Amino acid sequence: MVFDVHIFVCCNQRSGDERLSCGEAHGLALVAAFKKHLKSVPNMKLRANKSGCLGICDFGPTVAIYPEGTFYVGVKEADVIEIVESHIKGGKPVERLLLKK
Repeated sequence: MVFDVHIFVCCNQRSGDERLSCGEAHGLALVAAFKKHLKSVPNMKLRANKSGCLGICDFGPTVAIYPEGTFYVGVKEADVIEIVESHIKGGKPVERLLLKK
């Protein structure tokens, strides 16, 4: 199936490693929150699922949105509604959460 929007939430956990990892900071809770709130978006094929490491865990919980390849960092559960409303429904990325290049 081809999705209009596919959301990947890093759920990587590095056990016994000093480096940060997204999954330890509520990755699975973010996946559940996205799945819940995506139900409010009509007429689009949407999917949210956990992913392995996206390579930028130092910036906090990471979310990648495709097909455009937008990366959000430091994402908290409270940010999910804003991402869904502004980005998914409205087409406007949430600037304060964007990965700065």
